[in-house]
Amino acid sequence: MVATTPLDILRFVIARADEGVECVLVTLVAVIGGSSRGVGTQMAVAADGRRIGSFSGGCVEDAVASEALETLNDGWGHVVRYGIGSPYIDIRLPCGGGMDLLFTPRPDAEAIRRAIHLLDTRQPVALSIECDGISLAPEAQPAEWNGTAIIHCYQPPLRIHALGQGEDLTAFARLANSFGAQVHALCPEPDTCKELDALGIATTQIATRNTLPLSQSDSWSAIVFLFHGRDWEEHLLPQALALPAFYHGAIGSRRTHAARIEALRAGGLSQDRVDRLRGHIGLIPATRDPATLALSVLAELVSEYNTLAHWTYWTGQPLADMAQ
Repeated sequence: MVATTPLDILRFVIARADEGVECVLVTLVAVIGGSSRGVGTQMAVAADGRRIGSFSGGCVEDAVASEALETLNDGWGHVVRYGIGSPYIDIRLPCGGGMDLLFTPRPDAEAIRRAIHLLDTRQPVALSIECDGISLAPEAQPAEWNGTAIIHCYQPPLRIHALGQGEDLTAFARLANSFGAQVHALCPEPDTCKELDALGIATTQIATRNTLPLSQSDSWSAIVFLFHGRDWEEHLLPQALALPAFYHGAIGSRRTHAARIEALRAGGLSQDRVDRLRGHIGLIPATRDPATLALSVLAELVSEYNTLAHWTYWTGQPLADMAQ
């Protein structure tokens, strides 16, 4: 994983609670001017000095950690301004803006455990965060800081079901896994499955061209076909298009994709399912090597996931409603 995720921060708080080490949860509740982070960004600081998360490129983290430890000693939460308008004149943000950070000491571990459980079961969740504690919000609908509380939403992590074979699949699966996505690789090659499994990547061997060994997906998942030969797509692709996902895609040229669409229609697939399929995918045109192809496709998936997560965060509507 290349960077800390919101779920990592929640897990950090629970891990410290299990060790009997108190924590402070720090939440960005307002931005003044420019900022490298958005409202809802969090950091957690443990009483023994361990910490996770960040609000800048290293400009304020030490000061935030010190403030958090003082908050534990004082026993009460509060909001501190950093940057423009801050009482700490020696701490400035390079962007020239300011941020208000809410320090919540000893957040309720059980509320966080319930939030993590919901996220692990692929459900969005919201926490109401105040100076003196946090609680699980009844609905996953955000609310801005009102001087007393902020309701912050968390979405299930990006999950990718990647079907393919050879180096195109292994390069993509390794890159996506390093990025932090939950990767499930489906492949007909036993050796490739063993290679990815040894890296801790979930794998399923495709035993036949007729049956897709994937029965569950959700609207926070992507399904991508990385086969260069269309013989693996004929029966597996229609089954994949019947599963929920925010993204269904398959690599190949525009000519290949046009032929693929015609084959799906000729096979009797409904137009609404045909329309789910993206073709000629990726953000980098004319890729010619597995590493660039992996980067191109992953960048598109992450962009789509972030757009849909942002939509859901602020509207509270299901992902499917975005297209309406």
